[in-house]
Amino acid sequence: MLGEVLAEVTRSGVVESVHAGHLVLLNADGSILFQKGDPTLDIYSRSSLKSIQAAAMVRAGLAIEPRLLALVCASHSGTPMHQQGALAILAKAGLDEHSLQCILDRPLDEELRRTSEPTRLAMNCSGKHAGMLATCVINGWPTDTYLDPSHPLQLAIKAEVEALSGEKVTITSVDGCGAPLFLFSLLGLARAIRNLTISADHIHQDVVQACRDFPEMVAGPGRLGTRMMQNIPGLFMKEGAEAVNVASLPDGRTVAIKISDGNQRAMSAITAAALAKFGVDAKEEPINTLGGGLPVGSIRATL
Repeated sequence: MLGEVLAEVTRSGVVESVHAGHLVLLNADGSILFQKGDPTLDIYSRSSLKSIQAAAMVRAGLAIEPRLLALVCASHSGTPMHQQGALAILAKAGLDEHSLQCILDRPLDEELRRTSEPTRLAMNCSGKHAGMLATCVINGWPTDTYLDPSHPLQLAIKAEVEALSGEKVTITSVDGCGAPLFLFSLLGLARAIRNLTISADHIHQDVVQACRDFPEMVAGPGRLGTRMMQNIPGLFMKEGAEAVNVASLPDGRTVAIKISDGNQRAMSAITAAALAKFGVDAKEEPINTLGGGLPVGSIRATL
């Protein structure tokens, strides 16, 4: 599981800590440009898969405006615009927040997290869950069991995952929010995101474009996925829990990352270094390590 070192944390010229993991970069034609660790390792892709879950919902009849479709793909910050967006999706289906079965949680936004009580609406996956419920209503599927892996919605999502990745799901587990979670390889995840990005299927294009057009809905102000999509024209990016990240360019060049210790602190440095191998400047500021409040080192990628 450990993989290879992807980033070093330095202090006064000494490597104090390292973050190891697995990474793969795909060329536009799908061939492997670069890899570290073992891209064939089976991983839980966590929220990096939400765009594919959303595509399955749209294929099953979900029809909402692009801003709200981006929210279905989101691990949102729980700001008022995010929570109101989830409510709007539910309202279109004649439902309200009491229909949500995601866990209770505080917003990811730091200030709101300190000052808010846990709710299902504030939970970062509430947009996805709202989309799932709306899809169930459209199809006349049960809403009380929408998280069951044998539910028609979840079977449709699994089929979309397998079709895009070219792999079979080996284990179905449960994600942090309560939704089914699929185990397949990091390379399969990279191929799935590449295929989603270059697909001629208008459903796939609508999902990816919604995220590009409304990056603030996919994460939130200042967060990695939002700012990189804002700074790099045409980029699609989606992070997941336990330090998973995917990013793709319009021509199909794709990055997939899994940091083995699950710590996100080196993700921006690793992602920026990976995109640099494609000749893309992510415009990320260096991450400093501090001593007495002053920079004494950095977190640097080792690609």
